[in-house]
Amino acid sequence: MSRYTGPKFKLSRRLGISLSGTGKELKRPFPPGQHGPNQRKKLSGYGVQLQEKQKLRHMYGLNEKQFRNLFDKATKLKGISGENFMILLESRLDNLVYRLGFANSRAGARQLVSHGHVTVNGKKVDIASYTVSINDVIGLRERSRGQKSIKEAMEGRHHLPNYLEFNDAAVEGKYIRLPERAELSQDIDEKQIVEFYSR
Repeated sequence: MSRYTGPKFKLSRRLGISLSGTGKELKRPFPPGQHGPNQRKKLSGYGVQLQEKQKLRHMYGLNEKQFRNLFDKATKLKGISGENFMILLESRLDNLVYRLGFANSRAGARQLVSHGHVTVNGKKVDIASYTVSINDVIGLRERSRGQKSIKEAMEGRHHLPNYLEFNDAAVEGKYIRLPERAELSQDIDEKQIVEFYSR
């Protein structure tokens, strides 16, 4: 299954979650379509599990195969599978580029990475799914720092997570520790996703 490229606002309203993180999509808090406000359909247990899975998958912009492979990897780690899964998603290079404020969205961050603008520990990495390790330093190539889109994104950054450090002088960030579950999205019930894949 390929990556979703349709209207993001409609998808956000369908899932009932802001995929951009701004909340602008949910000004009309009901599903899209002619009968949106009047839909009273109650989801089955399977429907709830599927919806939680789709929320998280679309939030990070992964296709189904990538998502499932990462989940399988999380189940092999020590600890709680659902939390491990969310931490692995958060440790992706494209996500951390977005968190550091180099891009306004995860899709924009993925493009920066794939176009070769991003470095990890001083070496160019163009694989968006690259898993960043603790103490890795994420920066921009010298020739990329003056890009208008990057400058605008950095000026508009409103929050830096506690598990990241940012060096303004060097224009680079450091992944100092794994995030805790409380620091990740509270809109996701990862237990439902574990149950979905455990069927």
